[in-house]
Amino acid sequence: MKWLEYLKLKRLDRYIIKKFLGTYFFSLALIIVIIVVFDYNEKIDKFVNSNATAHEIIFDYYLNLAPYDANTFSALFVFISVIYFTSKLADNSEIIAMLASGVSFRRLVKPYMLSAGVIALMTFVLSAYIIPNGNATRLSFEQKHNKVRKVESGSNIQLKIDDNTIAFIERFESRNNMGWRFMLDTFEEKKLVSHMEAATITYDPERPHTWTARRWLIRDLKDDKEIIRESRREPLDTVLPFEPADFLISDGEEETMTSPELSVYIDKQQARGLANIRPFEIEYHKRIAMSFAAFIMTIIGVSLSSRKRKGGMGLSLGIGLGLSFSYILFQTISSAFADHMPVALAVWLPNIIYTILAIVLYRKAPR
Repeated sequence: MKWLEYLKLKRLDRYIIKKFLGTYFFSLALIIVIIVVFDYNEKIDKFVNSNATAHEIIFDYYLNLAPYDANTFSALFVFISVIYFTSKLADNSEIIAMLASGVSFRRLVKPYMLSAGVIALMTFVLSAYIIPNGNATRLSFEQKHNKVRKVESGSNIQLKIDDNTIAFIERFESRNNMGWRFMLDTFEEKKLVSHMEAATITYDPERPHTWTARRWLIRDLKDDKEIIRESRREPLDTVLPFEPADFLISDGEEETMTSPELSVYIDKQQARGLANIRPFEIEYHKRIAMSFAAFIMTIIGVSLSSRKRKGGMGLSLGIGLGLSFSYILFQTISSAFADHMPVALAVWLPNIIYTILAIVLYRKAPR
C-alpha cells in the first residue's frame, strides 16, 4: 500500500526527524521554564498571602500549567524549530547536497510531514483528553489561592427542558442552591396546558435533578377548564433534568472538559436554548484546528528556510517569528468574531488563509 511505503524511513528521514523533534522539544521546554519562572515571580506574593503549600504550587498549579502553555505555543515552536534547523542545513549546504543527489524537494518534505504528524497527534490527544483534567485542578487552585472568582449567581435564567417545556428562574445563588421566582410552562401543540409558579426553588445536590419548590401554585388547563393546586406551607419536590452547573458557567470552564464531554455539553445546551455556549464551541473546534496547524506551519517553515541566504538564518528566523505571531494574533481575533459568523468558520479561517500561503510558498520553494 502506498501509505505504508510512505512511512518507510531511510537514513535521510531519520536524520531530519531527529533534528526536527529534538529542536522542537528542546525549544518548547526552554520557553516553558522561562514562563514558569516569570509567572512565579509575578505571583509569589499571592502564594505567600494565601498560605499555599509547596506541594499545591508545584503539583496542583505548575505541573498543570506547563502542559497547558506547551500546547498553546505548540504551533509557534513548530514553526521556529523548522526555520532554525532547516536554515542551519541550508547554510551548511546540506540541502543543496540532498537536491544534487537526486532527492526532490517533495521527497525532502516527507520527514518534515511525518514529524508534524507526530506533533499534531500529540497536541490533539493532550488538548482533547489529558490537559482538561489538569486544567480543572489548576483552576480550582487559582480560585482558592489567587482569588479568581467563580460564578456563584445568575439572573433571568431561561431553560428549554424539552420541546414542550420551558423553565425560568429570575435569580439563583449557588451558596444555598436557591432560586427565586421560578416558573415552569408546559405546552401541547403550541398551547399552554400547565403553568407552575414558586416563590423559591432549591436544588438538592444529594438527589440529582431534584428541586424543592416552596409557596407554589400550579394551573392545569384542560378542556377549557382550569384546575388550580397550591400550597403556602407544604414543599413540593419535582424532578427537572438540569442542575446549577448547567447555567452557572465560570470563565475557563470549557477548558476543563474533554472533547467528548464538550460535544455532549454543546448538544445538550443547544437543545435547551441556552445562549452562553459560544466559548465551548470555540474551544471544541480550536483543539482540532490547532492540531492541523502543525502541518501548515511546517510547510511554510521548510519552504522559507530551505534556500541558502546571504545573511544566514537571521532573516529566515525574523520572517518565521513574524508569520507565527501573526498566525496566533489572527487566530485570537478571528475567534472573537465568532458571534458574527459560524463558529467553525471563525476558528478555521486562520488555517484556511495560511494553508493558501503555505501552498504558494511550497510552489516557489527550490526543486
